[in-house]
Amino acid sequence: MDNPAADIIAFLTKPEWTTPVFWLLLVASIALAAYALAAIPQQRRPQHVAQWILRFVIGAMWWQQSLWKLPPYYTDQPGKPFGATGLAHWMQIMGKSAAIPLQADFVNHIVLPHFYLFAPIVYAAEVATGVSLMLGAFVGLFAIIGALQILNLWLGLYNAWGEWPWTYFFLLVLQLMFALHHYGRSLGVDAILTARTERHRLLDWIS
Repeated sequence: MDNPAADIIAFLTKPEWTTPVFWLLLVASIALAAYALAAIPQQRRPQHVAQWILRFVIGAMWWQQSLWKLPPYYTDQPGKPFGATGLAHWMQIMGKSAAIPLQADFVNHIVLPHFYLFAPIVYAAEVATGVSLMLGAFVGLFAIIGALQILNLWLGLYNAWGEWPWTYFFLLVLQLMFALHHYGRSLGVDAILTARTERHRLLDWIS
């Protein structure tokens, strides 16, 4: 029977090349957080720890959702016909279910006929958003990029059977919160860069 604990264990032990990469990202995130805690006194607050955890969890979600659209076929079932599974399948659904006809026309007449031109862009954007959130690196930029991706899904799957549009809207709000509240500055790369910039400014002012 599926349950959250079993799903997490399966995700962390799946015998694929993506598993050790995720473990490296996890270790790197913990190491960055530990360094920020040790080197930056202002980071030693419960809110920063909470924001780091929340940011990492959503970043892991982005990473996990990229695993069923791995290149070069952008599906986890390459033996199936094109469009039956993976990214192409969901693009086809978007072409039928978009809330805005212009978006449906774009998907049907431009994206799908040139699938292998657009698929790497979609994959790279999702992976970059996930890595950014997990490491707290340039979160302001990539949170906005993630928000735009979610906005595309929200509108594109708005009328899809079995989809609850609020799911995507909640994710959109989360991405905007990460950007507006500078979640990367909580135990991440952004926190370390910000602290160094402020230190240099202080030294310049004193000197």
